[in-house]
Amino acid sequence: MDKMFKRSFASKDRAGKSVKPIKTTYREHTKRKLQESLESPPVEISPIITVIVGRDQRLFAAHQDVLSRSPFFAAAFKNQFLEGSGPKIALPDEDPETFSCVLEYLYKGDYYPCLIQHKRNAAWTLEDAQDSPKIGGRGSDSAIIYLPEAGGEVLRDTAIYCLADKFELDELKRLALRKQGLHTGIQVDVILRSARYAYAHTPDTESRLRAHYLALIIRSRKTFKRSGTMQMEMEEGGKLFFDLFVAMCNHIDDIVEIR
Repeated sequence: MDKMFKRSFASKDRAGKSVKPIKTTYREHTKRKLQESLESPPVEISPIITVIVGRDQRLFAAHQDVLSRSPFFAAAFKNQFLEGSGPKIALPDEDPETFSCVLEYLYKGDYYPCLIQHKRNAAWTLEDAQDSPKIGGRGSDSAIIYLPEAGGEVLRDTAIYCLADKFELDELKRLALRKQGLHTGIQVDVILRSARYAYAHTPDTESRLRAHYLALIIRSRKTFKRSGTMQMEMEEGGKLFFDLFVAMCNHIDDIVEIR
């Protein structure tokens, strides 16, 4: 009886109609959100910095807070290392295409062609790897880049790695090195020129990129041994080849110990 009485009382109290929650249309919702945004304090917009890159002074525009993700730029802004007529910073010795890749990474966390991991076998590939090299709106997906200061073509990921080292972007260095390891069919002269470039643009304390080239040459020693370019490079000498000698000795010692 109590339950019946409650149901009967509730029914009479609602006059036979159920009370439905009030629905808000999309337009009303938008109008309310707009009103809230007008009443809330304005969000401070990061200043736009003009970055002047290379000998041809190619111009890039980027938000200061995005550039500040690099300790290099953060220090420049903190020390007001900007040019007079506006928020500008000059990088006359850097390559514009390489800097473009670094800037894309700062905004997106990767640069074209992007790195893709396949869930089925956990393998890594590059975006559009099945297509032939092309240049489009998103930039070049070629593995190599021409750098006048290097005297020819070098591996693009090596150039990016070196610039990331200068800008103190360790995650970008790891990304560039992983991408570089996915390329195949690179000519011996390009590899050796890239190795020299890596040695010239990284400190002696840097080990990952340099070790990558030493290991690559040792693994492919039969190809390099037959190369006239390798002979010419060795005759010119340099720290690269002393490190290669040490790495070869260590490799031989490891083999002897295993036996």
